[in-house]
Amino acid sequence: MEDRTILHEIEKLVNEEHELMQKAEEGTLEGDKHERMKALEVNLDRCWDLLRQRRARRSAGLNPEDAKVRDEGTVEHYLQ
Repeated sequence: MEDRTILHEIEKLVNEEHELMQKAEEGTLEGDKHERMKALEVNLDRCWDLLRQRRARRSAGLNPEDAKVRDEGTVEHYLQ
């Protein structure tokens, strides 16, 4: 997967997240959309993590293609 593909996926997820956030602010977010917002957050974190891994590997002279998508438990429990 190339960086631009990951960035395109991030853009797509962010756009959907913004639409749902606007509905939440308006009080019109219904049903399983709250769960979808949580899933979007996790997927965004996983995409950003993958992109950071690829950039770090490239910077260290390693193959960015060896970067792996990490599970939710890993990316959601980073210390910031």
